[in-house]
Amino acid sequence: MRNLGRYEGPTPAFRGHLSVLRRVLTLTPLLIVFSGLPGVGKSTLAREIALRRNAVWLRVDTAEAAMLKAGLVRSDETGLAAYVIVRDVAAVQLGLGRNVIVDAVNGVEEAREMWRSLAKECGATSFVVEVICSNREEHRRRVKSRGAPTPPLPAPTWEQVRTREYLPWTEPILTVDSVAPTDKIITRILSYISGETK
Repeated sequence: MRNLGRYEGPTPAFRGHLSVLRRVLTLTPLLIVFSGLPGVGKSTLAREIALRRNAVWLRVDTAEAAMLKAGLVRSDETGLAAYVIVRDVAAVQLGLGRNVIVDAVNGVEEAREMWRSLAKECGATSFVVEVICSNREEHRRRVKSRGAPTPPLPAPTWEQVRTREYLPWTEPILTVDSVAPTDKIITRILSYISGETK
């Protein structure tokens, strides 16, 4: 008989596919929360993960920009309302069994608790991906050169980004550094949400 060698179990990639299949069969949606300061590259990564996981991509900035287009004046209230709008739209999509990606700074506990509560309410499996840019000069360059990504919402200045309140996360999350190659970061995130890595 041909020697097939020692069987060491399914490969990590196969285990990841099984994890995804189990979620599909049990209709347990994913809530993937992206967090990080403006200009670190959250939206680039969130969009790519949304495409690869057929997820609904919800940006808080898009919601606030829509309010400004409708004639509202930007304020603390429009910023808060944008989070609430995204939360309610996410609840509907999760209720339909759709995977949802939330793309926002999520710098304070009130915002983070909103997503924890939403996942519990909808029976979703939640993951947090924090995006940082460890190269301060590169981060500064990105902020100054990118313009307004969601008009008419103005782009923040470097000073606004530098002094923005952003608290450390106190729960298990995945932190990725956007100075690394994008394809490697995406691979890490996909492994994380498939349960292969922590």
